[in-house]
Amino acid sequence: MNYLFHEEAEKDLLSIVEYYEECQIGLGLRFSKELYVTIDRICKYPLAWKMIDLKTRRCLMSRFPFGVLYRIVDNRIIIMAIMHLHRKPGYWKNRIL
Repeated sequence: MNYLFHEEAEKDLLSIVEYYEECQIGLGLRFSKELYVTIDRICKYPLAWKMIDLKTRRCLMSRFPFGVLYRIVDNRIIIMAIMHLHRKPGYWKNRIL
C-alpha cells in the first residue's frame, strides 16, 4: 500500500528530526529511520493498529515515544501526524484531508 504525509505531518517530522539532532548528532537520523520502519509496518498491515477515532489509527514507534497517526483513504495511507505520546494528544484533530 502507498502512503503520503499530510502537510502538517511533514512539518511534525522536520521539527522532531531537528530537535533530536540538536540534542545529539545522528539522533534525528535514527528517529527518521525508525519512523520509516514504522510506516513500512503500517503499509504491510494497515488494519492491525488501534482505532483512536472513527477514521484514524495509531501505530506506536518502537524506540521513541511517538505514535504515527494515519487514515486509510482510497487504498492509500495518509500519515496525519507524528504525535509525541505525552504531549498535546488532540492537537492533530483539526487537520483536514
